[in-house]
Amino acid sequence: MKKLILLVSILFLFNSCEPEGNDYSVHILPVESVDIPTEFELGETYPITMRYYRPSNCHSPYGIYYEKDLNMRICAIKNLLEDRGNCAPVENILVEETFNFQVTSTGNYIFKFWTGEDSEGNNTFLEYDIPVN
Repeated sequence: MKKLILLVSILFLFNSCEPEGNDYSVHILPVESVDIPTEFELGETYPITMRYYRPSNCHSPYGIYYEKDLNMRICAIKNLLEDRGNCAPVENILVEETFNFQVTSTGNYIFKFWTGEDSEGNNTFLEYDIPVN
């Protein structure tokens, strides 16, 4: 009987933590600026910091978009957008997201940080070619 009460209590706790009536979606946001080393050492780990502008009071950090292909990395910001009907734009709120990058191979690493789209709808990037010593 105690196990049943504990199980029901846990289910009630998890259900009560979710806001009701709100929808969420994940959005990829453009990177404004980046702090990245100019060179790497094999086997070392380095912090890489991306900055972006928060679009509205309904956006909240949700991690980093990270795609790798051999020694190329594409990075962007992920935000969770809560559709609550009363979202308002915010201005000049610069947010930082940092991740640790471990250097695991020789040669250069190419980092491409997504900055949005140009007038023709093509993706644009801040690009960094970082040598490994």
